[in-house]
Amino acid sequence: MMKRWMSSAIRSTWGHVERGPEDAILGVTIAFQKDPNPNKINLGVGAYRGDDGKPFVLESVRMAEILLLEEGHAMEYLPVVGDKEFLSHALRLAYGKSQPKYTAAIQTLSGTGACRMAGAFFQKYAHEKPPLVLLPTPSWANHNAIFTHAGCNVHSYRYYQPSTRGLDFSGMIADLEGAPKGAMVLLHACAHNPTGVDPSPEQWKEVSKVCLRGGLLPFFDMAYQGFTSGDAEKDAVAVRMFVEDGHDVVLAQSFSKNFGLYGHRVGALSFVTSSPAEADAVTSQLKILARPMYSNPPITGVRIVNEILREAPLEAKWREEMRGMAERIISVRVQLRDELEKRCGSPLDWSHITSQHGMFCYSGLTPEQVDRLSNEWSVYLTRNGRISMAGVTSHNVTYLADAIHAVTS
Repeated sequence: MMKRWMSSAIRSTWGHVERGPEDAILGVTIAFQKDPNPNKINLGVGAYRGDDGKPFVLESVRMAEILLLEEGHAMEYLPVVGDKEFLSHALRLAYGKSQPKYTAAIQTLSGTGACRMAGAFFQKYAHEKPPLVLLPTPSWANHNAIFTHAGCNVHSYRYYQPSTRGLDFSGMIADLEGAPKGAMVLLHACAHNPTGVDPSPEQWKEVSKVCLRGGLLPFFDMAYQGFTSGDAEKDAVAVRMFVEDGHDVVLAQSFSKNFGLYGHRVGALSFVTSSPAEADAVTSQLKILARPMYSNPPITGVRIVNEILREAPLEAKWREEMRGMAERIISVRVQLRDELEKRCGSPLDWSHITSQHGMFCYSGLTPEQVDRLSNEWSVYLTRNGRISMAGVTSHNVTYLADAIHAVTS
């Protein structure tokens, strides 16, 4: 009897746990993989693909890997703060000549880890408790969960205007002007995910003024520097503008897209501070937060970045390849719009395909139209209509245009 009771107790310990839903983006990939249609297209994954539709590894990364192998590095733990050479490169890449004098920084598990670390820091040290984090509507799907799990109070501000498929600038400004002092405002530095809609430099200037007047803390998430326009300096204009305007910017950086280091989880989190003592204090507390989370960050990816950004020829090669990735995305945007408007003769306005930036196109397709794309055409994307332009190639763009035209006619 005792054995039967113990066996039952062990089996039922987690019996109350319900199965959770699949991640929306991962669910798209699972459905795509099960589809036998040879013409199927996966437009859900936010990872770059070459024109052959296959994962793409930069030649500069391969060159750096060879150098690392020849150098024969040990595999010791990094310090909790991460690799200091990498952090120096990350700050130079982000802030350029306007790099602040006093900056606290820590290596993170890509941009996701940077956001999570920022959320934990806000929760512990923001003046208002719980800290208020304002997200654009919409934002990257993971943002809400990250800051909620960190103990932050998450609200939103207007950003995207569905009727124009562009920026709701007046709504954005009105909401930020009404935000309470001390709120953290999350801003996508470039290539807004999921809409691809970015403010102009003039609009960024106005946002900066509103944040200064209202005492709001700008928190930039920069996941696509260099991948948006092909020019890393141009894509950092908003961050650098805010620093020059006197903001204590907080910045999350990801090196997944612009270096193609998705699985290496390379990122950084930095805080602009007002003194050496403040920078040291913030850095010390970031290390204390990181220690029980993951102890030490990974080492191989940052070594690759260091090799590339340490030597001018290899950095030039990387910048050339980064520009090539961006130009391919820009090119397929033009092709898709031309296919819809000129060949298919669609009477709808598809100008947003080319006016939006970066990896994603917020197509304006309804959930019902997205369902028809998958069911009738084997074209897979998330139900909010977000198209990963990296999945569009010169080989499938005609088929994709036919599919979109069919479900929108």
